[in-house]
Amino acid sequence: MENTTDFKYSRAEKLKSKKLFELLFTEGKSISSFPLRLIYVQTDLKDGVQVKAGVSVSKRKFKNATQRNRIKRVLREAYRLNKSIVLNNSTSKYALLILYLGKEMPVSADVNAATVLLLEKFIKKIGNSDTAL
Repeated sequence: MENTTDFKYSRAEKLKSKKLFELLFTEGKSISSFPLRLIYVQTDLKDGVQVKAGVSVSKRKFKNATQRNRIKRVLREAYRLNKSIVLNNSTSKYALLILYLGKEMPVSADVNAATVLLLEKFIKKIGNSDTAL
């Protein structure tokens, strides 16, 4: 297992698989902490990582691609800084997708705070199922 205090967000940790995306949207459970929503599903990841995460921003709310890309950068950075919350408190493997639900351009500090709340809610919710395994 890799060092869980490592702040890298490596290629292996990024959610890219179409199958996993479909699985998230069909069978995934969700948790919200405005302006974010986390969709997660427990899965069997083959490439040695504990969690794969991705971010998404609505094209309908943000028509300008540069705005969407900026928000995604902020979301990935907030996840990268706080992913240790999940890695240190979970033994199962998960696929996560963080969606931005707000209508305005976010402030990094607000997204960071919402990400911490979201990941803590996630740990509380999976805490029951994780210990049952």
